[in-house]
Amino acid sequence: MGVGWRLAMQTALYGRDGFFVRQHDGPADHFRTSVHASPLFAGALARVAERVDAALGHPRTFDLVDVGAGRGELITALLASLPDRLAGRINPVAVEVAPRPPGLDPAVRWRPDVPAEITGLLVATEWLDNVPLDIVETDEHGRLRKVLVDRATGTETLGADADPADRFWTSRWWPGPGRIEVGWPRDRAWADAVGSIRRGAALCVDYGHVKADRPVLGTMTGFRQGRQVVPVPDGGCDVTAHVAMDAVAAAAGAPHRMVRQRAALRALGVDGSRPPLDLARTDPAGYLRALSAAGAAAELTDPNGLGSHWWLCHTIGLGDRGTMLW
Repeated sequence: MGVGWRLAMQTALYGRDGFFVRQHDGPADHFRTSVHASPLFAGALARVAERVDAALGHPRTFDLVDVGAGRGELITALLASLPDRLAGRINPVAVEVAPRPPGLDPAVRWRPDVPAEITGLLVATEWLDNVPLDIVETDEHGRLRKVLVDRATGTETLGADADPADRFWTSRWWPGPGRIEVGWPRDRAWADAVGSIRRGAALCVDYGHVKADRPVLGTMTGFRQGRQVVPVPDGGCDVTAHVAMDAVAAAAGAPHRMVRQRAALRALGVDGSRPPLDLARTDPAGYLRALSAAGAAAELTDPNGLGSHWWLCHTIGLGDRGTMLW
């Protein structure tokens, strides 16, 4: 018998033997994110942290919170990228349901939930796409019905009429019939995360869409060992769906800016341009390093790949300086 996708995802991803909880492997073994692609990504986020710090007036303690921390790859890279003038004041926090990975910097606090009060920067990279949600679908009679899934096989059937909360969200955020990924659990999760910021900024980096560009057939998919697979919610693969970015932005109720990763990284100095050939003659080693960096930057800003991700940033208590984070 099938269950709704939200329950299936919750168990498959975050249950006792869920995909993100297992200790013998980590997300990086199954899919590639900007964090894994290049240290240039962490370097750019470190510059955002510096600008938030400046807008806050360089507080005695600066909270740096990584939500959906995986195995600590981003928080580790961020700490290595920060200048000394900020690194000495950092309170690093990693939010993740998986156990603390061995070898992580002991200064990093590892916890399963977002701290209640944050002064600094909260970063959530590819977190919301894994927040469980239900799927509803329009049947041949025009009724909006919940999609049920067999957790062992991934086989789907149509169940009862959609819940009122799902219908309400759909009427506002997903125009037209079809297969609809109901995003209100992501809205609530992000609003709660932004609500923890007392002064500072919350940055979401994820793949998603806006109302004018919703996919008729939905986006849910799976990843296993570097390959895209059928999303079977048995705990053996990642199960993910794109984020309705405009909906989560509105739910937070705080001033925000939203751009594609390509534009944000370029504004932060990550450029995929090749180095001049003259450098190869005057400094061959430097040319090779610059060429390698250009290749990594090109991957991060590829408009058909990682560069198409959205950067959604909310600022709280920063005034006009909060508009200059990139």
